Amino acid sequence: MPVVQRSKIRQRLLIMLVTGIGGMAAAAVSFATAVYDAANPVPAVTAAKGEAIDTGRWRVTINDATMASLPPTGTKPFEPKRFLMVDIELDNRSVTTSNAFMNLIAIKDERVMASPKPVYYLARDKWIASAINPNMPEKLIAVWEWPADRPEPEKVSLSIGKQIYKPRDNLYGAPNWFDDGEAAVVELAVTQDTGSSEQ
Repeated sequence: MPVVQRSKIRQRLLIMLVTGIGGMAAAAVSFATAVYDAANPVPAVTAAKGEAIDTGRWRVTINDATMASLPPTGTKPFEPKRFLMVDIELDNRSVTTSNAFMNLIAIKDERVMASPKPVYYLARDKWIASAINPNMPEKLIAVWEWPADRPEPEKVSLSIGKQIYKPRDNLYGAPNWFDDGEAAVVELAVTQDTGSSEQ
């Protein structure tokens, strides 16, 4: 075998070896970073009652939490129920009308088996909310049906999600908003609504 050909084969083998080692090193660093991040999560930002929270797409203010026997519509359920109602203010900071706030707020305590997602009502007319227009802040009531077998809470911890905007997503190459973890946690005292008497 000519010397030149042997040299080319050695060069190719060396390139493959270096490339393989580099790829394995990158994978090891990526794995180690993921393990470290999972073992050392960034502590959630705590927000106070009445404090505006910037979630990217939305500006959210959590005001009060109340337990009541009637939903905001005032319609008495067929069977006695309890509702956890949270008063919020919501400002859509994007340029389009959106109902993406439906997944924005969750109860932080996993031991609480309330309905997983709240139903949102407009505070002004006590009816179910739909899409929120940009630059038109709206007062809403987030309502969870509380399980009958669970004691009523004295306080509640709420997780507020956040979203980021990408001019081009990885799948379609189109602009969109995407979930990006947790913006803040708000802890509220829960009061009893004495006004929600039997109707």
